[in-house]
Amino acid sequence: MKSHKHTHSTGSDYEKKAIRRLRIAEGQVRGLEKMLLDGKYCIDIINQSQAVKEALAGFENLVLEHHLKTHVAEQMKKGEQAKAAKEILSVYKISRKK
Repeated sequence: MKSHKHTHSTGSDYEKKAIRRLRIAEGQVRGLEKMLLDGKYCIDIINQSQAVKEALAGFENLVLEHHLKTHVAEQMKKGEQAKAAKEILSVYKISRKK
């Protein structure tokens, strides 16, 4: 998939929320590693792994919402509906494979 380079205003509310969600997931992954090394019960490790997936899903939802409100809205104004639809469909198809 082709990526598009763009900038966000540093310290924006979106950026702060996204970084916060990533740091939560990062901490959860570190916790998983520690649980494994400490010999924790397998089911507890799996439950923690599910929490990591949920944290990343929350991050993805935030990024998608931002994309829809900013980039897709701009594409629609420019008459680039096909491009916007193609991008959203590609994300949808990827998510269906999970």
